[in-house]
Amino acid sequence: MSLESTTKPISASRTVRVIKNLRWWMLGMFLLGVTVNYITRNSLGILAPELKTSLNMTTEQYSWVVAAFQLAYTLFQPICGWLIDVIGLKMGFLICALIWSVTCLLHAGAGSWLHLALLRFVMGASEAAATPANAKAIGDWFPKKERPVAAGWAGVGFSIGAMLAPPIIYVAHVTFGWQGAFLLGGLGLLWVGLWWWGYHSPESHPRLSDDERAFINQDNEAIGEKLTFFTALKVIGKEKKFYGIAIPAFLAEPAWAVLSFWVPLYLANERGMDLKQIVMFAWLPFLAADLGSVASGYLTRIYVRWFGMTRVNSIVASSVTGALLMVSLALMTLVKDPWLAIALISVGGFGHQVISCMLSALVVERFDRRQMATVNGMRGSCAWIASFIFSLIIGITADTIGFNPLFVAMGFFDLIGAVFLVMLIAERRQRPANP
Repeated sequence: MSLESTTKPISASRTVRVIKNLRWWMLGMFLLGVTVNYITRNSLGILAPELKTSLNMTTEQYSWVVAAFQLAYTLFQPICGWLIDVIGLKMGFLICALIWSVTCLLHAGAGSWLHLALLRFVMGASEAAATPANAKAIGDWFPKKERPVAAGWAGVGFSIGAMLAPPIIYVAHVTFGWQGAFLLGGLGLLWVGLWWWGYHSPESHPRLSDDERAFINQDNEAIGEKLTFFTALKVIGKEKKFYGIAIPAFLAEPAWAVLSFWVPLYLANERGMDLKQIVMFAWLPFLAADLGSVASGYLTRIYVRWFGMTRVNSIVASSVTGALLMVSLALMTLVKDPWLAIALISVGGFGHQVISCMLSALVVERFDRRQMATVNGMRGSCAWIASFIFSLIIGITADTIGFNPLFVAMGFFDLIGAVFLVMLIAERRQRPANP
C-alpha cells in the first residue's frame, strides 16, 4: 500500500488532503493497537519463571493467574462486541484500550499472586475488545472480495505483538526488573491518543475519497438494526452457521493459549532453557504466526482460482489447511532436539493463525455489519472457554504428567474442528467467485 495524497476542494476557502487507499491505513492503525495489546499481555508469560519465584507462586497458582485473564476475556468478548456495535468502533475500542493500558501499569505494584490475578481479570475484561473490534474494522472498511486478505493482515497484529514482546520485555526487565516490564502499558496510552486523533468511520472520515467510499460500499449490505445485548445473543444463538464457526474456535484456542502463556515455562521445565535462551527463540512461533496470518487470505485466492471454489468454500479450505499443519504440535513431542521442537511449534503457530484469521473472515462473510462485532465476540468467548479450561488442566497436570500429552491433544483438536466447519459452513453448490 502506498500513501498518495491529492487535494480535494471542500469549499472556496478550505481544502482537505485525501489519502489514497485509506482503508489500508485505517487497518494499519488498528493493527498497531492490537500489537501494543499483545506486547502488554505477554509480559506475564515471558516473566512466568521469575514471577513464580518473586511472588512465591506454585505452578497451580500461576495457572489461576492465567485463568483469571482468560475467564474475563471469555465473559467480556460478547459484551465488548455489543458495545462496539452500538457506540461504534472508535469510542468502543478507545475506552477498552485506555482501561487495559492503565491496568497493565498497575501490575508493577502486585505483591501476591491473588493481587496479580485480580489485575489480570480487569486486563482480560478490557482486552477482550480486540477480537470483536477486528471483525468490525474489516466489515466497516472493506468490500466482501477483499475481506479474507484484510482478515489475514489484521491477524498479524495478534501475533506480531507476541513476537516483539520477548526482546522488548527482556530489555525492560534487565533495566528495571520485572516491574519495569509492566510499565510498557504506557505504550497503550500513546496509542489511545493516536486512535482518538486519527480514526474516523468510513461515513465521516474527511480524508476518504468518494471513489474509495463507493468501492468500500459496493456490496450494498444491509446494516441491520441495533439490538439490546440479550436480544442480540438470542438472535445469533439461533443461527446454525454461528456454531460452524464457534466450535472450531473452541477447539483451536488452547493452542494459542499455550503459545502465549505456557511455552516459556515449557521451554524452561522440559527443555532446560534459561530466560536469555527463551527470549532468543520464543518469538519464532509468533513470527511463523505472522506469516500464517498474511498467507491465509492469499491462500483463499489460490483455492478460488485453481479449484473454482466459492469465496466461502475457499475460506473453509484455507482453514482446513491450517488444521492439517497443527499436527506438528503432536510430532514435536517425538523429537529431542530443542531447536527442532521450536521449529515444529512454529509450524503450529503458522497453522493456528491461518485458522484464526479465516474464522474471523467467515464472521464478516456470513453476518451483517451490525452484528459482526457481537458475533466475533461470541466466537471469541467460545474459544476462550476452551483456553480457560485447558490452562487449568495444564496447571494441575503439568508437574505430574508433563506437557507432552497436552501437545498431542492440541495437534488433533483442529482436525475435529475442521469437520464441523465443513459440515455447517461449507457451501454445497459450487459457484465461481471473483478472487
